[in-house]
Amino acid sequence: MNLKFSILLTLLVLIGSRVAAQEKWTLDECIAYALTHNLQLNDFNYTEQSGKETYRQSVRNLLPNINAGTSYNISFGRAEDPNTGTFVTQDFFSNNYSLESSIDLFQGFQKLNSIKASKFLYKATQQDALQQKYLLAFRVMQVFYDIQFYEGLVAIANEQLDVSQSNFDLVNKQIELGLKAGADRYEAESLLLTDKLNLTQSENQLKAAKLLLIQEMNIENTSEIEIQSVLQKETIEQQNTVQTDSVYATAKEFFPMIKAQELRAMAAKKQVAIARGRLYPSLSAFAGTGTGYFETTRDTLGNTLPFREQFRDNTSQYVGLNLSVPISNGWSARSRVKQAKIERLRSENNLEIQEQELFQTIQQLVQEYEALQIEVDQSTKKMEAQQLAFTIAQKRYEKGMINAIELFTAKNLFASAQNENLQVRLRSEINQSTLDFYNGLPVFNIN
Repeated sequence: MNLKFSILLTLLVLIGSRVAAQEKWTLDECIAYALTHNLQLNDFNYTEQSGKETYRQSVRNLLPNINAGTSYNISFGRAEDPNTGTFVTQDFFSNNYSLESSIDLFQGFQKLNSIKASKFLYKATQQDALQQKYLLAFRVMQVFYDIQFYEGLVAIANEQLDVSQSNFDLVNKQIELGLKAGADRYEAESLLLTDKLNLTQSENQLKAAKLLLIQEMNIENTSEIEIQSVLQKETIEQQNTVQTDSVYATAKEFFPMIKAQELRAMAAKKQVAIARGRLYPSLSAFAGTGTGYFETTRDTLGNTLPFREQFRDNTSQYVGLNLSVPISNGWSARSRVKQAKIERLRSENNLEIQEQELFQTIQQLVQEYEALQIEVDQSTKKMEAQQLAFTIAQKRYEKGMINAIELFTAKNLFASAQNENLQVRLRSEINQSTLDFYNGLPVFNIN
C-alpha cells in the first residue's frame, strides 16, 4: 500500500510540475493571445469591414436603379378628374401603380474612378489594422522584456540580501565572542534593512510590469503571469555591420504605415478624377410602366369599371434619355476639383513625412545597435571586475580589515554593475528584434 501511494504521489508531482511549466508564457504566445483578445484592435477591424462594404457598394452602383410605387388618393370638393382632366365637384378616389428603372450611361467615368478610390481606401484600412497589430506586438514585447529586467533585479536583490543576512549573522557571532562592539550590529542591520527595501521595491516593479502585460493581453480573472526568459546568458557576439539604407529599402516595401499612406495617395488621385468627371455632361436612360384605378371611370350606365379592367386598359409605358450639361452652378464643380487637388498634395506630403519618419527611426536604431554592441561588452567586463572587487572586499570584511561602509560601497557597485549589464543586454535584444522586423524577418507571427 505504501508503494502504491508513493507511485501515485510521484505521478501527481510530475503532472503538477508539467502543468506548472505549461503555465509559463513565451513571447510568441503572449503576442498571439493579445492579438486575439485585445479590444482596441476591434475598432480597426470594424473600420476595415466598413471600408470593404463601401468598396462593394461602389461596384453595385453600376447596376440600374429599379423602383416601384403605388398611391391611393381621395379628393374632396372641386378637384380634377385624373381620367378626363375636367374638374368635378364630388368626392372620389384613385389608385396608381408604377414601375420604373434608370441607368447611368456616362458620368465622366465618376463611378469607375469611385470604385478604384474606394478599393484603395479599403486596402489602406487593411494596412492600418495590420499596423495596429504590429504596434501591439511591440508593446507586448517591450513589457515582456521589462518583466525579465525586473525579474533580474529581484534576483540581484535576493543575492544582495543573502550577503547582508550572512554579514549580519557574522557580526552577531563576533559580538557574542567579544570581537566587535554592539554598535556594529546596527550598521549591519541597517545594511540588511536597506537590501530588504530594495528587494521589496524590485518585487513591486515586477508586479506592475506583469499587470501591464496582463492588461495588454486582456487576460481576465488573474493578476499573475509567468514568462519564459529569452535573454541570452552569454555575451552577445559582434554582429555584422547594419546599413541604414539597406534596412530602409526593405522596410519601405512592406511597412503597413507606408503602404497605407501610398494607397491613400492613390485614392486621392482618383478623387481628383471623380471631381473632374462632374465637369462633363452626363447621360442616363430610363424606362417605366404605370397604370391606375379611378372611381370616376364609368361605363355608359354610370357604373365604375372593375379594377381588373381598368388595371389592364390604363397601362402605359415610356422610355427616354436624359442629358445633363453642367454650365455654371456657381463654379462649384471647379472648386471641388481644386479641393481634390489640394487633398492629393496633402496625401503625397503625408507619404513623404511617413517615409522620412521611418528612415529616421531606422537610422536611430542602427546607431543604437552599433553603440549597444560596445556597451554590452564593456558592461560585462565592468560587472566581472566589480564582482571580483566585491569578493575581495567580502573576505577583507570577514577578517576585519575593512568596515561595513566600505563593504556596502563595494556591494552597491557590484549590484549597480549587474543592473547596468542586464539593462544593456535587454536593450540590445529589443534593438536586434526591431531591426530584424524592419529587415523583413518573421519576428512576430502575425497573419
